[in-house]
Amino acid sequence: MAHVIDWDDAYRQQQTPPWSIGAPQPEYAAIIDTDGVVRGEVLDAGCGHAELALALAARGHTVVGLDLSPTAVAAATAAARDRGLDNATFAQADISSFTGFDGRFSTIFDSGLLHALPAELRDGYLRSVHRAAAPGARFYILAFGTGAFPGHDGPGPTQFTEDQLREVVSPHWTIEEIRTAQLHAALPEGRAQMPGFLVTARKG
Repeated sequence: MAHVIDWDDAYRQQQTPPWSIGAPQPEYAAIIDTDGVVRGEVLDAGCGHAELALALAARGHTVVGLDLSPTAVAAATAAARDRGLDNATFAQADISSFTGFDGRFSTIFDSGLLHALPAELRDGYLRSVHRAAAPGARFYILAFGTGAFPGHDGPGPTQFTEDQLREVVSPHWTIEEIRTAQLHAALPEGRAQMPGFLVTARKG
């Protein structure tokens, strides 16, 4: 049986979810600070508290953040308003079947969403994002790798091998690169780093 997380409950807790580190993931911070890499309108898929989307908006990009959790969307919307970022908009949506953005986004970021989806939703998610992508769009996926949670064998995010990521993503996207990467989490004892992969793919 698939492990299903109540995402909205996670965002309603007093303790901030560990994936909300108060800033973009460092792998993505490096990308968005590189001139010319982020093109056109941007989609932050599974945006959560949307520090990535807000950082992109602060750099002048037009960004849409989508998340299943209305609590997270409300928090992201309030943060954009507080920072005066009217080029960042957020909406509640089922990321595995969303519509209404056909061909719109030239750059798409997945900051730890794919590994959190049950296996049966991954194909619909990748298909929906492909539909929302403009021709030639770039799609970045940051996902946990094997060994991210040593000694933990219960329900939790998927820990992919490189081959598994290639198998999941390539039916819909042309993979340009998969390289090792670090994902950061905010834990009570401090910032933690876990092994993962950064996938760079394009449409067409």
